[in-house]
Amino acid sequence: MLSLSDEMEKFMVSKYSNPGYITYEMKNIFKAGDQKTYAKIVEESDTAGFFAGLVHPVYATFCIARDAEWSGRLFVIDLCDDDEEGIGTSIKVDHQAPAFPGEEVVFTATLQSIVQQEIITKYKVEVGNRLIATGDQAQKIFKRKKLEQLFLQRKDGK
Repeated sequence: MLSLSDEMEKFMVSKYSNPGYITYEMKNIFKAGDQKTYAKIVEESDTAGFFAGLVHPVYATFCIARDAEWSGRLFVIDLCDDDEEGIGTSIKVDHQAPAFPGEEVVFTATLQSIVQQEIITKYKVEVGNRLIATGDQAQKIFKRKKLEQLFLQRKDGK
C-alpha cells in the first residue's frame, strides 16, 4: 500500500508527465540540525480516551502525534510561500513515559533533511528532565492549487 505522499507523487508524475513539476525552487533558510520548539500544557481533553470513555488519565499517544506534527509544521510555515501549503506524510511516536494534565510538555523538533519539498524532522517531548516521547515526522509542501486539485480528484474517486 502506498503512503499518501507516495500516492500524491505518483499522481503528480502520471498526471503531468513531468517529474520536474514535483521539484521546484524553495526557500533555503534552514540546515540540518536547526531546531524549533513548541510548548503546551496537557489538558484533560489530551488524555487517553476512546468511544467507551477514559482509558488512562495521561497524555494520549495520538495527541502526542498531533502536537509532534505541529512542531514539525513550524518549519513548514516558515518555508511556505503564500501559494504553498504543507501536508503531513508520516509520523512515528515512541511513547516512553506519561505526562499528566496540568504539566507543560516541550517539543523540540530537529530538522533532518529537506528533499523534494519533503521536510523531515526528529522530535523529542519532555516534561522537565523526563523524556515523554521521541519520533520522527514528515510533511511535504505543494502548490495550494495543485493540492486542492488532488483532493478534489481523490474525493471524486479518481
